[in-house]
Amino acid sequence: MSQRYVQPLRSLIQVAFLLLSLATGVQFARFVAAIQLGGVVPPRPVGVEAFLPISGLFGTAAWLKGGGINPVHPAAVVFLVTIVLVSLLLRRAFCSWICPVGTLSEWLWKLGFNRLQRNLRLPRRLDLALRGIKYLLLAFFISSAFFWSLPALQGFLGSGYHAVADARLLQFFRSPSSVTVAVAGALVALSLLLRNPLCRYLCPYGALLGLVALVSPLAVQRDRQRCVSCGVCNQVCPSRIDVMQAGRVNTPECLGCWRCISHCRVQSALSMRVAGRLAVPGIVFTLLLVGFFWLGISLGKVCGHWDSSVTPADYRELLAK
Repeated sequence: MSQRYVQPLRSLIQVAFLLLSLATGVQFARFVAAIQLGGVVPPRPVGVEAFLPISGLFGTAAWLKGGGINPVHPAAVVFLVTIVLVSLLLRRAFCSWICPVGTLSEWLWKLGFNRLQRNLRLPRRLDLALRGIKYLLLAFFISSAFFWSLPALQGFLGSGYHAVADARLLQFFRSPSSVTVAVAGALVALSLLLRNPLCRYLCPYGALLGLVALVSPLAVQRDRQRCVSCGVCNQVCPSRIDVMQAGRVNTPECLGCWRCISHCRVQSALSMRVAGRLAVPGIVFTLLLVGFFWLGISLGKVCGHWDSSVTPADYRELLAK
């Protein structure tokens, strides 16, 4: 069965989560504005904690060290754990199906390709060196989170700074410095020329998910007998993976985007398989991705690790300092 329908389906999922992210941001901005202006405070959208990965990482470290899930931003832990488990099962599908930054980055390089009829490709050695940056950033954050003592972690998680980290992040984007604007502009320009430079070179979150995905039972599999070595899979891969020469594509750079499978000219030459055997159709993959994501969030709610203990009064007091 042809898997060409997967890309329109993935685009639909991307747009849905991007709109959800924008709606969450607008709702949170209204929440903060009402607190600062003294109006009627609307409910705080808990989904904003998906934008606090450092809170999720430090909260998870404290939880694993026996401190429980901190009540300040518990949903940040729920999001992080859910996304890591999804990556364990379905590779880095979060990056290419759900993450709004990944979606915007993909749209930019596709726009650049449409205008320039190509995307630039860096020399292999330079590409490898730049890819190492995200792993260095990941090592820094992981070492900070897990080498800190439990009291130190709890001190950070219970601090006033952490309590309003979401509001501080909003202020950062609403009133960016000239340096921030320059960096953002440079990243946009690079994203028009290169494929996913932010995700490929700078995102420690993606680095973590890529390493977790290495032990995933699921991977793109190439049937050597059916493959005609046309090279289309290599051309469409956003991570520049040499799919055409692989047997099983097991690399931390694989985004689980299905582009190689969807564009394959020979039916069944490429497929997503469990342990190299059981083929997983695109619709099943999509349902599993959305289902596991929903399940993780639902378990967080049921277990009482969802709503923050920070009250509007706490926000008003801490933001006034």
